[in-house]
Amino acid sequence: MVGFSSIPENANCESYLIFRGETALGRNFRAFLYFVGLAYCFIGLSAITVRFFKSMENVVKQSREVVEFDPVTQTEIIRREKVWNYTIADISLLAFGTSFPQISLAIIDAIQNMGNLYAGGLGPGTLVGSAAFDLFPIHAVCVVVPKAGELKKIADVGVWLVELFWSFWAYIWLYIILEVWTPNVVTLWEALLTVLMYGLLLTHAYAQDKCWPYISLPIARDERPEDWVPEETPKFIQQTHEKVEFYETIHGNEDNGDTVDIFSIHSEYSTDSMYVTVPQRDDVSEVSHKAKETMLEDTDLLTIWREQFVDALRLESPESKKLSNFYLRMARIFWQLLLLPWRLMFAFIPPCHIAHGWISFICSLVFISGIAYIVTKITDLISCVTGINAYVIAFTALASGTSWPDLVASKIAAERQTTADSAIANITCSNSVNIYVGIGVPWLIDTLYNFIAYREPLRIQNAAGLSFSLLVFFCTSAGCIIVLVLRRIVFGAELGGPKLWAWVTCIYFMLLWVIFVVLSSLKVSGII
Repeated sequence: MVGFSSIPENANCESYLIFRGETALGRNFRAFLYFVGLAYCFIGLSAITVRFFKSMENVVKQSREVVEFDPVTQTEIIRREKVWNYTIADISLLAFGTSFPQISLAIIDAIQNMGNLYAGGLGPGTLVGSAAFDLFPIHAVCVVVPKAGELKKIADVGVWLVELFWSFWAYIWLYIILEVWTPNVVTLWEALLTVLMYGLLLTHAYAQDKCWPYISLPIARDERPEDWVPEETPKFIQQTHEKVEFYETIHGNEDNGDTVDIFSIHSEYSTDSMYVTVPQRDDVSEVSHKAKETMLEDTDLLTIWREQFVDALRLESPESKKLSNFYLRMARIFWQLLLLPWRLMFAFIPPCHIAHGWISFICSLVFISGIAYIVTKITDLISCVTGINAYVIAFTALASGTSWPDLVASKIAAERQTTADSAIANITCSNSVNIYVGIGVPWLIDTLYNFIAYREPLRIQNAAGLSFSLLVFFCTSAGCIIVLVLRRIVFGAELGGPKLWAWVTCIYFMLLWVIFVVLSSLKVSGII
């Protein structure tokens, strides 16, 4: 079977990343350097994810004034409501944002492949592998994240079933295109329909959330808390009550290298404080009362932007300075030093509070696309110098590395939210986005170009391998969903529960992922 790599395994690899002198190095040493470079790019994706989530949080928490007339008191009542619907935010900004590394990688692969009658395989391979990583390892992590005995279930089962249906249909539809409708060929209309199905997913999910008649499923919705994140959860609230200096609370997330919690979009607390920095203060006795006033007053753009560079250059956070373990403290300093180039580069992104976060949101996507472009180049070189099939690299290393934002987002939701809705919705919706947008848009680009230039469809050279991976994924994913349903019946919730059974479920999900990776690798390698 023909693999995704166009370079024979026994040929000399004359390609290089930075300078021609790389070709004089030994293959093993080059492979080691390229794998290190790939890992460092994944670290960069993790770092930009922090900035991206902050900007997305500002976008989603935007509210508007709504004027209502009270017929009893004959007065106007002004209230504020969120601009974004929670369900739509989960499917669009959250799922799309966490999947953007894979999507941008696939689009770059398609643009590089324009003019070729055969589609590239790096993008689809990464997206199918990412779907498997999302469904199995991320579910495995989310199941064991809640505290011992703590149960977290899906409150809106109707919305989850809608999302699950479109997630499964995405892969059925992809198989129909590759093997049934037009075998080994993708037409312009098939690519266009694939992209339009993402719009159908959004419409159907919104209809289910709003309980539209004749469209939504007649499934009772459990009572959902008004704020999906407990009131005491926001970090700056906790730390101000503990009399921690406010300067530390603002920078705590970035200095620790952690990802900011995007799920505070469901909280009534304003999160501007996470992004607006103020000078360090010595008088902390009244910090809990005056902190917000100071934050709102300090809105000078240049001051805030300057603080981003100061944060990027800071190697030690106030928390790390308090560590008594010297080696642990040095390890954290080394990690910050490793992140320094990325953090300094991302400091050029405008502050997140400008234009409700949209400018920072778009700039973050641009940086993610740039990193994805470098990842595609490094992956080609790894395949070149090692002879490893690029498809295998795509659905293992690339899929795992680019799915890191999905893992972080779902883990945070499983830890902090009182229900399992967003943690699981992020997984199922990301899988749908991977197909409808991540594969649909690149195929639309190539099929449109081929239709205009050659009046020819887009041919899939390795459709058999991709179709086999889809079948394996479909079977293993059914096993994953069945276990989630059984956990709902036995324990009353999908996540958490007795630690023993949570770990058993975790190991089972990881085993499903190993089965998918091994069988897909054997198929594309021509062994089975």
